[in-house]
Amino acid sequence: MLPGLIVICFVDKQQVQQPIRTLLLVDDEPICRMTTKWFFSNLGYAVDTARSGAEALTLFDAKVHDAVITDNRMPGMTGTEMSHIIKMRSRSTPVLMYSGSSPDDRSCIDRFIERPEHLLVVKDALDELLAACAK
Repeated sequence: MLPGLIVICFVDKQQVQQPIRTLLLVDDEPICRMTTKWFFSNLGYAVDTARSGAEALTLFDAKVHDAVITDNRMPGMTGTEMSHIIKMRSRSTPVLMYSGSSPDDRSCIDRFIERPEHLLVVKDALDELLAACAK
């Protein structure tokens, strides 16, 4: 680059105005929670995390969280039990379960993806759920 040269960059207006989606990520395993948070944060999502269903219910706000991604098998409260309460508070909030433990009751879960499926599959499923909510 030449000294004194000014470079002006233009950003596509559509990219700038696209709202950031906020996720509530619930997983008791620190490595899974950190990896998933890192993955979605790098895709432009804002990610709040919780270590348990009880903590997630304390954090959950339907006006803030566009979707919930949860594990199923966690100490205290399962992801399924937590999802039932989330759906009672906000029927329209998508709940995606990403777990190695399949839920017996899927009535409160919008999509189930079995671990160790790649996080890109989770992202695609989440994008589909959020697009369906926007219609």
